[in-house]
Amino acid sequence: MTTLDDLPIRDDLRGRTPYGAPQLDVPVRLNTNENSYPVPEPVVEAIGKALAAELRDLNRYPDRDAVALRADLAGYLGHGLTVEQVWAANGSNEIQQQLLQAFGGPGRSVLGFVPAYSMHPLLALGTGTRWVPARRGADFGLTAEEAVAQVREHAPDVVFLCSPNNPTGTALDPTVVTAVLDAAPGMVIVDEAYAEFARPGTVSALALLPDHPRLVVTRTMSKAFGFAGGRLGYLAADPAVVQAVQLVRLPYHLSALTQAAARAALAHRDALLATVAAIKEQRDRIVTVLRSRGVRVADSDANFVLFAVDGDQAVAWRTLLDQGVLVRDVGLPGWLRVTAGTPAETDAFLTAMDKL
Repeated sequence: MTTLDDLPIRDDLRGRTPYGAPQLDVPVRLNTNENSYPVPEPVVEAIGKALAAELRDLNRYPDRDAVALRADLAGYLGHGLTVEQVWAANGSNEIQQQLLQAFGGPGRSVLGFVPAYSMHPLLALGTGTRWVPARRGADFGLTAEEAVAQVREHAPDVVFLCSPNNPTGTALDPTVVTAVLDAAPGMVIVDEAYAEFARPGTVSALALLPDHPRLVVTRTMSKAFGFAGGRLGYLAADPAVVQAVQLVRLPYHLSALTQAAARAALAHRDALLATVAAIKEQRDRIVTVLRSRGVRVADSDANFVLFAVDGDQAVAWRTLLDQGVLVRDVGLPGWLRVTAGTPAETDAFLTAMDKL
Protein backbone atom coordinates (compact mmCIF):
# COMPACT_ATOMS: atom_id res chain seq x y z
CA MET A 1 0.00 0.00 0.00
CA THR A 2 1.27 3.48 -0.87
CA THR A 3 2.06 5.74 2.08
CA LEU A 4 2.74 9.46 2.32
CA ASP A 5 6.45 8.69 2.42
CA ASP A 6 6.13 7.16 -1.04
CA LEU A 7 4.68 10.35 -2.51
CA PRO A 8 6.59 13.49 -3.53
CA ILE A 9 4.91 15.48 -0.74
CA ARG A 10 6.48 18.76 0.37
CA ASP A 11 9.32 18.21 2.84
CA ASP A 12 7.80 20.58 5.41
CA LEU A 13 4.64 18.44 5.48
CA ARG A 14 6.40 15.14 6.17
CA GLY A 15 5.67 13.76 9.62
CA ARG A 16 2.77 16.12 10.18
CA THR A 17 -0.67 15.07 11.37
CA PRO A 18 -3.96 16.71 10.33
CA TYR A 19 -5.66 19.16 12.65
CA GLY A 20 -8.59 17.75 14.56
CA ALA A 21 -10.06 16.69 17.89
CA PRO A 22 -11.20 13.13 18.62
CA GLN A 23 -14.74 12.49 17.35
CA LEU A 24 -15.90 9.82 19.79
CA ASP A 25 -19.37 8.50 20.54
CA VAL A 26 -19.67 9.41 24.22
CA PRO A 27 -22.59 10.57 26.39
CA VAL A 28 -21.08 14.01 27.09
CA ARG A 29 -19.00 15.64 24.33
CA LEU A 30 -17.36 18.85 25.55
CA ASN A 31 -14.16 18.99 23.52
CA THR A 32 -14.77 21.18 20.45
CA ASN A 33 -16.48 24.31 21.84
CA GLU A 34 -19.69 23.64 19.95
CA ASN A 35 -22.98 25.08 21.13
CA SER A 36 -24.65 22.16 22.95
CA TYR A 37 -28.16 23.42 22.25
CA PRO A 38 -29.85 22.19 19.04
CA VAL A 39 -31.19 24.68 16.51
CA PRO A 40 -34.74 25.72 17.57
CA GLU A 41 -37.50 24.17 15.46
CA PRO A 42 -38.79 27.51 14.03
CA VAL A 43 -35.26 28.27 12.83
CA VAL A 44 -34.93 24.76 11.39
CA GLU A 45 -38.10 25.39 9.38
CA ALA A 46 -36.89 28.80 8.21
CA ILE A 47 -33.54 27.39 7.07
CA GLY A 48 -35.34 24.52 5.35
CA LYS A 49 -37.51 26.94 3.37
CA ALA A 50 -34.49 29.03 2.44
CA LEU A 51 -32.66 25.95 1.17
CA ALA A 52 -35.69 24.69 -0.74
CA ALA A 53 -35.94 28.02 -2.55
CA GLU A 54 -32.41 27.51 -3.90
CA LEU A 55 -32.74 23.94 -5.09
CA ARG A 56 -34.32 24.58 -8.48
CA ASP A 57 -31.45 26.89 -9.47
CA LEU A 58 -28.57 24.69 -8.38
CA ASN A 59 -27.62 24.41 -12.03
CA ARG A 60 -26.41 28.00 -11.71
CA TYR A 61 -23.38 29.23 -9.81
CA PRO A 62 -24.04 31.13 -6.57
CA ASP A 63 -23.41 34.82 -6.08
CA ARG A 64 -19.63 34.82 -6.29
CA ASP A 65 -19.27 37.71 -3.87
CA ALA A 66 -22.13 36.79 -1.49
CA VAL A 67 -23.25 40.42 -1.40
CA ALA A 68 -26.61 39.86 0.32
CA LEU A 69 -25.04 37.69 3.00
CA ARG A 70 -22.28 40.21 3.62
CA ALA A 71 -24.87 42.97 3.97
CA ASP A 72 -26.70 40.89 6.58
CA LEU A 73 -23.46 40.27 8.46
CA ALA A 74 -22.63 43.98 8.43
CA GLY A 75 -26.06 44.70 9.87
CA TYR A 76 -25.49 42.16 12.63
CA LEU A 77 -22.07 43.55 13.57
CA GLY A 78 -23.17 47.18 13.68
CA HIS A 79 -20.42 49.74 14.27
CA GLY A 80 -21.50 51.49 11.07
CA LEU A 81 -20.02 48.70 8.95
CA THR A 82 -21.03 48.37 5.30
CA VAL A 83 -21.05 45.45 2.88
CA GLU A 84 -17.74 46.68 1.42
CA GLN A 85 -16.09 46.09 4.82
CA VAL A 86 -17.25 42.50 5.33
CA TRP A 87 -16.16 39.26 3.70
CA ALA A 88 -17.43 35.71 4.28
CA ALA A 89 -16.05 32.21 3.71
CA ASN A 90 -16.37 28.60 4.85
CA GLY A 91 -15.55 29.16 8.51
CA SER A 92 -13.12 31.61 10.04
CA ASN A 93 -10.34 29.14 9.21
CA GLU A 94 -10.80 29.81 5.50
CA ILE A 95 -11.02 33.53 6.20
CA GLN A 96 -7.66 33.43 7.99
CA GLN A 97 -6.15 31.24 5.29
CA GLN A 98 -7.18 33.77 2.65
CA LEU A 99 -5.64 36.55 4.75
CA LEU A 100 -2.32 34.68 4.91
CA GLN A 101 -2.51 33.99 1.18
CA ALA A 102 -2.89 37.70 0.57
CA PHE A 103 -0.57 39.16 3.21
CA GLY A 104 1.73 36.27 4.11
CA GLY A 105 3.36 33.65 1.93
CA PRO A 106 6.97 32.66 1.10
CA GLY A 107 9.50 35.11 2.46
CA ARG A 108 7.00 36.55 4.94
CA SER A 109 6.22 35.79 8.58
CA VAL A 110 3.24 35.62 10.92
CA LEU A 111 3.52 35.96 14.69
CA GLY A 112 1.11 34.57 17.28
CA PHE A 113 1.16 34.58 21.08
CA VAL A 114 1.09 30.99 22.34
CA PRO A 115 -0.68 29.09 23.67
CA ALA A 116 -3.30 30.14 21.16
CA TYR A 117 -5.45 28.64 18.41
CA SER A 118 -3.55 25.62 17.13
CA MET A 119 -4.72 26.13 13.53
CA HIS A 120 -2.76 29.37 13.15
CA PRO A 121 0.67 27.69 12.74
CA LEU A 122 -0.91 25.12 10.41
CA LEU A 123 -2.41 27.87 8.28
CA ALA A 124 1.03 29.45 8.20
CA LEU A 125 2.55 26.15 7.08
CA GLY A 126 -0.04 25.64 4.36
CA THR A 127 0.51 29.11 2.92
CA GLY A 128 4.31 29.00 3.10
CA THR A 129 4.40 31.70 5.76
CA ARG A 130 7.09 31.47 8.45
CA TRP A 131 5.48 30.96 11.88
CA VAL A 132 6.90 32.96 14.82
CA PRO A 133 5.66 31.74 18.24
CA ALA A 134 5.68 34.64 20.69
CA ARG A 135 5.28 34.25 24.44
CA ARG A 136 2.49 34.91 26.92
CA GLY A 137 2.91 35.50 30.63
CA ALA A 138 2.95 32.73 33.23
CA ASP A 139 -0.77 33.32 33.83
CA PHE A 140 -1.42 33.18 30.05
CA GLY A 141 -2.02 36.94 30.06
CA LEU A 142 -0.55 39.42 27.60
CA THR A 143 0.36 43.00 28.40
CA ALA A 144 0.86 45.76 25.87
CA GLU A 145 4.53 46.03 26.82
CA GLU A 146 5.19 42.31 26.36
CA ALA A 147 3.35 42.22 23.05
CA VAL A 148 5.04 45.29 21.60
CA ALA A 149 8.53 44.13 22.59
CA GLN A 150 8.07 40.85 20.71
CA VAL A 151 6.47 42.47 17.67
CA ARG A 152 9.36 44.90 17.42
CA GLU A 153 11.88 42.09 17.85
CA HIS A 154 10.50 39.99 15.00
CA ALA A 155 8.85 42.62 12.76
CA PRO A 156 6.31 40.14 11.35
CA ASP A 157 4.25 40.79 8.24
CA VAL A 158 1.13 39.53 10.04
CA VAL A 159 0.21 39.35 13.74
CA PHE A 160 -2.50 37.10 15.17
CA LEU A 161 -4.25 38.22 18.35
CA CYS A 162 -7.02 36.08 19.87
CA SER A 163 -9.68 37.76 21.98
CA PRO A 164 -11.04 35.77 23.74
CA ASN A 165 -8.03 33.52 23.40
CA ASN A 166 -8.32 29.82 22.64
CA PRO A 167 -7.48 27.71 24.65
CA THR A 168 -7.05 29.99 27.66
CA GLY A 169 -10.33 31.91 27.33
CA THR A 170 -9.48 35.45 28.38
CA ALA A 171 -10.18 38.52 26.23
CA LEU A 172 -7.49 41.09 25.53
CA ASP A 173 -7.42 44.56 26.99
CA PRO A 174 -8.04 46.98 24.07
CA THR A 175 -4.76 48.74 24.91
CA VAL A 176 -2.92 45.58 23.82
CA VAL A 177 -4.56 45.67 20.41
CA THR A 178 -3.89 49.35 19.86
CA ALA A 179 -0.29 49.02 21.03
CA VAL A 180 0.33 46.14 18.62
CA LEU A 181 -1.31 48.10 15.80
CA ASP A 182 1.08 50.99 16.46
CA ALA A 183 4.12 48.70 16.55
CA ALA A 184 3.37 46.14 13.83
CA PRO A 185 4.76 46.86 10.36
CA GLY A 186 2.05 44.80 8.63
CA MET A 187 -1.42 43.41 9.19
CA VAL A 188 -2.98 42.70 12.59
CA ILE A 189 -5.70 40.03 12.73
CA VAL A 190 -7.86 39.84 15.86
CA ASP A 191 -9.59 36.47 16.06
CA GLU A 192 -12.90 37.05 17.87
CA ALA A 193 -14.47 33.62 17.34
CA TYR A 194 -15.91 33.67 20.88
CA ALA A 195 -16.78 37.36 21.15
CA GLU A 196 -20.48 36.82 21.90
CA PHE A 197 -19.59 35.00 25.13
CA ALA A 198 -17.41 37.78 26.56
CA ARG A 199 -18.13 39.09 30.03
CA PRO A 200 -19.84 42.49 30.43
CA GLY A 201 -17.62 45.44 29.65
CA THR A 202 -15.40 43.59 27.18
CA VAL A 203 -14.63 45.81 24.18
CA SER A 204 -14.51 44.36 20.68
CA ALA A 205 -11.73 45.30 18.30
CA LEU A 206 -14.49 46.27 15.86
CA ALA A 207 -14.55 49.65 17.58
CA LEU A 208 -10.97 50.26 16.40
CA LEU A 209 -11.57 49.67 12.69
CA PRO A 210 -12.25 53.29 11.60
CA ASP A 211 -8.76 54.44 12.57
CA HIS A 212 -6.75 51.33 11.62
CA PRO A 213 -6.78 50.23 7.95
CA ARG A 214 -4.38 47.33 8.69
CA LEU A 215 -6.69 45.82 11.32
CA VAL A 216 -8.84 42.77 10.53
CA VAL A 217 -11.41 41.29 12.92
CA THR A 218 -12.49 37.72 12.20
CA ARG A 219 -15.67 36.10 13.55
CA THR A 220 -17.64 32.88 13.12
CA MET A 221 -21.22 31.65 13.28
CA SER A 222 -20.06 28.25 14.56
CA LYS A 223 -20.09 29.02 18.27
CA ALA A 224 -22.72 31.44 19.58
CA PHE A 225 -25.07 30.86 16.64
CA GLY A 226 -24.84 27.07 16.96
CA PHE A 227 -24.13 26.97 13.21
CA ALA A 228 -20.96 24.85 13.28
CA GLY A 229 -22.33 22.46 10.65
CA GLY A 230 -23.15 25.38 8.37
CA ARG A 231 -19.49 26.49 8.14
CA LEU A 232 -19.69 30.27 7.96
CA GLY A 233 -16.93 32.62 9.04
CA TYR A 234 -16.40 36.26 8.19
CA LEU A 235 -14.20 39.29 8.65
CA ALA A 236 -14.63 43.01 9.12
CA ALA A 237 -11.92 45.36 7.86
CA ASP A 238 -11.14 48.27 5.60
CA PRO A 239 -12.65 47.84 2.10
CA ALA A 240 -9.14 47.51 0.68
CA VAL A 241 -8.61 44.37 2.79
CA VAL A 242 -11.77 42.83 1.34
CA GLN A 243 -10.47 43.63 -2.14
CA ALA A 244 -7.17 41.93 -1.27
CA VAL A 245 -8.73 38.63 -0.14
CA GLN A 246 -10.91 38.60 -3.24
CA LEU A 247 -7.68 38.24 -5.22
CA VAL A 248 -6.99 34.84 -3.63
CA ARG A 249 -10.43 33.40 -2.92
CA LEU A 250 -11.51 30.42 -4.97
CA PRO A 251 -14.31 31.12 -7.46
CA TYR A 252 -17.78 30.53 -6.01
CA HIS A 253 -16.25 29.44 -2.71
CA LEU A 254 -19.56 29.84 -0.82
CA SER A 255 -22.34 27.62 -2.15
CA ALA A 256 -25.83 28.98 -2.71
CA LEU A 257 -27.04 26.61 0.03
CA THR A 258 -24.50 27.90 2.54
CA GLN A 259 -25.40 31.50 1.78
CA ALA A 260 -29.14 30.83 2.05
CA ALA A 261 -28.82 28.91 5.32
CA ALA A 262 -26.58 31.56 6.87
CA ARG A 263 -28.95 34.37 5.87
CA ALA A 264 -31.89 32.50 7.39
CA ALA A 265 -29.92 31.97 10.58
CA LEU A 266 -29.00 35.64 10.77
CA ALA A 267 -32.64 36.60 10.27
CA HIS A 268 -33.45 34.50 13.35
CA ARG A 269 -30.42 35.51 15.38
CA ASP A 270 -32.44 36.41 18.47
CA ALA A 271 -33.64 32.81 18.75
CA LEU A 272 -30.20 31.36 18.07
CA LEU A 273 -28.34 33.69 20.41
CA ALA A 274 -30.85 33.09 23.21
CA THR A 275 -28.65 30.25 24.46
CA VAL A 276 -25.59 32.46 24.97
CA ALA A 277 -26.64 33.61 28.45
CA ALA A 278 -27.30 30.01 29.54
CA ILE A 279 -23.90 28.90 28.26
CA LYS A 280 -22.15 31.77 30.03
CA GLU A 281 -23.94 30.76 33.23
CA GLN A 282 -22.56 27.23 32.96
CA ARG A 283 -19.08 28.56 32.12
CA ASP A 284 -19.08 30.70 35.25
CA ARG A 285 -20.45 27.80 37.26
CA ILE A 286 -17.57 25.58 36.13
CA VAL A 287 -15.04 28.26 37.07
CA THR A 288 -16.62 28.84 40.48
CA VAL A 289 -17.03 25.19 41.42
CA LEU A 290 -13.56 24.13 40.29
CA ARG A 291 -11.93 27.00 42.14
CA SER A 292 -13.92 26.12 45.27
CA ARG A 293 -12.31 22.67 45.02
CA GLY A 294 -8.84 24.18 44.82
CA VAL A 295 -8.41 23.67 41.08
CA ARG A 296 -6.41 26.29 39.19
CA VAL A 297 -8.62 27.78 36.45
CA ALA A 298 -7.93 30.45 33.83
CA ASP A 299 -10.37 33.36 33.59
CA SER A 300 -12.75 32.88 30.66
CA ASP A 301 -14.66 35.18 28.32
CA ALA A 302 -15.44 32.26 26.00
CA ASN A 303 -17.72 29.20 26.05
CA PHE A 304 -15.00 27.01 27.53
CA VAL A 305 -12.76 26.77 30.58
CA LEU A 306 -9.07 25.86 30.82
CA PHE A 307 -8.31 24.04 34.07
CA ALA A 308 -5.21 22.53 35.64
CA VAL A 309 -4.79 18.86 36.57
CA ASP A 310 -2.22 17.08 38.67
CA GLY A 311 0.36 15.13 36.73
CA ASP A 312 -0.03 14.05 33.12
CA GLN A 313 -3.00 15.72 31.45
CA ALA A 314 -3.34 12.75 29.08
CA VAL A 315 -4.02 10.48 32.06
CA ALA A 316 -6.58 12.95 33.42
CA TRP A 317 -8.21 13.15 29.98
CA ARG A 318 -8.57 9.37 29.89
CA THR A 319 -9.98 9.31 33.43
CA LEU A 320 -12.75 11.70 32.39
CA LEU A 321 -13.34 9.83 29.13
CA ASP A 322 -13.74 6.55 31.03
CA GLN A 323 -16.70 8.22 32.77
CA GLY A 324 -18.27 9.25 29.48
CA VAL A 325 -17.07 12.86 29.45
CA LEU A 326 -14.93 13.97 26.50
CA VAL A 327 -12.86 17.14 27.04
CA ARG A 328 -9.93 18.52 25.05
CA ASP A 329 -6.26 17.85 25.57
CA VAL A 330 -4.80 20.90 23.84
CA GLY A 331 -1.22 19.73 24.32
CA LEU A 332 -0.57 22.13 27.20
CA PRO A 333 1.23 20.18 29.94
CA GLY A 334 -0.89 19.97 33.09
CA TRP A 335 -4.00 21.57 31.58
CA LEU A 336 -7.26 20.47 29.94
CA ARG A 337 -10.09 22.43 28.32
CA VAL A 338 -13.80 21.81 28.75
CA THR A 339 -16.65 23.35 26.76
CA ALA A 340 -19.50 24.91 28.72
CA GLY A 341 -22.64 23.04 27.69
CA THR A 342 -26.06 22.39 29.18
CA PRO A 343 -26.66 22.18 32.95
CA ALA A 344 -26.86 18.39 32.68
CA GLU A 345 -23.53 18.26 30.83
CA THR A 346 -21.95 20.47 33.47
CA ASP A 347 -23.30 18.15 36.17
CA ALA A 348 -21.72 15.18 34.43
CA PHE A 349 -18.38 16.94 34.02
CA LEU A 350 -18.20 18.10 37.64
CA THR A 351 -19.13 14.63 38.86
CA ALA A 352 -16.43 13.10 36.67
CA MET A 353 -13.94 15.60 38.05
CA ASP A 354 -14.40 14.04 41.49
CA LYS A 355 -12.38 11.09 40.20
CA LEU A 356 -9.38 13.39 39.71
